[in-house]
Amino acid sequence: MTLSAHDERLLKALAVAIVDRPRATLKELAEAAGVSKATLHRFCGTRDGLMEMLEDYGHVVIRQILEAAELQRAEPLEALRQLIAEHLRHRDMLNFLLFQYRAENLDMQATTERWSYYTEAVDAFFLRGQQSGRFRIDITAAVFTELFLSMLYGMVDAERYGRAASSSSAQVLEQLFLHGAQVKPQA
Repeated sequence: MTLSAHDERLLKALAVAIVDRPRATLKELAEAAGVSKATLHRFCGTRDGLMEMLEDYGHVVIRQILEAAELQRAEPLEALRQLIAEHLRHRDMLNFLLFQYRAENLDMQATTERWSYYTEAVDAFFLRGQQSGRFRIDITAAVFTELFLSMLYGMVDAERYGRAASSSSAQVLEQLFLHGAQVKPQA
């Protein structure tokens, strides 16, 4: 899927509009995204067409995140920081994906298969970090992936509802993921 910068901006605006107003008509979505209904109709045809475009774009974004984080080449802690930063850079699309893939809306098997490249890449990253001695080995890489992604998407959702400040999200995620919530006693 190759998109112009204009099309990417429009998809991001539409992703935000759908999350903010899930029952909006195409006309209302067009207005929220700053385009006419005719422009939106030419762009995606129908609401189903729009949803398909947004999901496809979501895959493009996730692949960009994985590539930019250099999960298999960068030092594990630096790759983790980059993985967090890249996800947060695309928080609008993450909100859409979170909205789109709520458990009640899912065929779990089909969804798991469609997104397996994502979890497999993050699993491999955590396994590499374990093998290099940077991440603990008493927790499986798959569990690290599930915890990490849950925290990440939870933080993006918390930002959306005003329960977390976007300015500190990366630091909070890194610290909580790497060091937990327990206060260390002072020596």
